[in-house]
Amino acid sequence: MMALTNVSADIPDWSREYKSCLVWAPGRSLLASIRAYQRHAQSSNPFSRLFLKRMAVLRHRFWTVITGADIPLDCQLGGGLLIPHPNGIVIHPRAVIGPNCLIFQQVTIGMRDDGHSPRVGGHVDIGAGARILGGVTIGDHARIGANAVVLTDVPAGASAVGIPARVLPTERATT
Repeated sequence: MMALTNVSADIPDWSREYKSCLVWAPGRSLLASIRAYQRHAQSSNPFSRLFLKRMAVLRHRFWTVITGADIPLDCQLGGGLLIPHPNGIVIHPRAVIGPNCLIFQQVTIGMRDDGHSPRVGGHVDIGAGARILGGVTIGDHARIGANAVVLTDVPAGASAVGIPARVLPTERATT
């Protein structure tokens, strides 16, 4: 079986984060509040920097309580991030998440004693309850299994499962 790589690991697909106005989508609303804060914080417009940025902070606090997620306003999230069930997601402020990733509930992306934070590549799928800890690098198109505890690097296109996570051998398609 060959891995699906038709989703880009470099170019964000912003339609994945799109939310209609009256649709109940807490994960997308939380992301929208983070994006709004970052946009207004970089604005040269004084009204935007003073008033709209504060409104984005209030929105973020509301959606943080609703979702139970701890995703800081100043974290580096690539575009096209999907968090369909944001309950319990914790992301360290210095962690870097690539574009078009999928993060399920109860995921922790944080530091260990080494003082370094994780770097997650583009189009990485992270299963429910997974922990990615320390200065590890997760390659593009990788998959992290549910409840895996990742303490070492995961190469691009590979899958990591278990506690502590081990990298599964990738199957190559023969043509």
